[in-house]
Amino acid sequence: MADAASTNKQVREGSREKRAAIIAAARELFAHRGVDAVSMDAVAAHAGVSKRTVYDYYGDKNRLFLAILSDTSDALNASIEQALERHLPHDGTITTVAALQEAITALVVELGRTLVGSADYAAAFALVAQRRWREPSSQDDVVTAPAEQALAERLTHFTKAGLLDTDDVRTATHHLAALTVLLAYNDQPDPASADPDRIRQIMTDGARAFMRAYATR
Repeated sequence: MADAASTNKQVREGSREKRAAIIAAARELFAHRGVDAVSMDAVAAHAGVSKRTVYDYYGDKNRLFLAILSDTSDALNASIEQALERHLPHDGTITTVAALQEAITALVVELGRTLVGSADYAAAFALVAQRRWREPSSQDDVVTAPAEQALAERLTHFTKAGLLDTDDVRTATHHLAALTVLLAYNDQPDPASADPDRIRQIMTDGARAFMRAYATR
């Protein structure tokens, strides 16, 4: 862990492009070699910036690690919320159970393509696993609460519209994620060799199972 002096060190905003390059380089190196085995010099060289720039922007390795999780959280939540806007609008256009099943299927298929097949997301989750293995009490994680809340709000809307039947939307939200994204991650853990057709099938089957459990009859 960083000492008090480095933790309190002020960092500067800097160039967005350089920040993105440093995050990408650190995420790749940390995931493949382990955080402890990677020096800030190595991150700087991989990012094509100076070591001084890395320290000026992030202060120390722990802050850089946390920045990777924050960057991943922001990107993941934004991606999911944009997909929800496209596929599950609450504007009254989805009025039947069949239309809702089609929309949920399209939603999870897109999420399978953009999330499960992403090397960046896989690397961030691997970093969390590394940290938890070394420090079991660590609370550092990729934050998905905003996306979960957004999905819960959509399911609440369709429950009130009479298309879903549940008195526990939070559990329904977790079930949809477990039947689709989490199952696909478990089945296809390596994005480099992930089978898009297999991911699509898992997502389609998961959406169908969710609707069998929660659609009104």
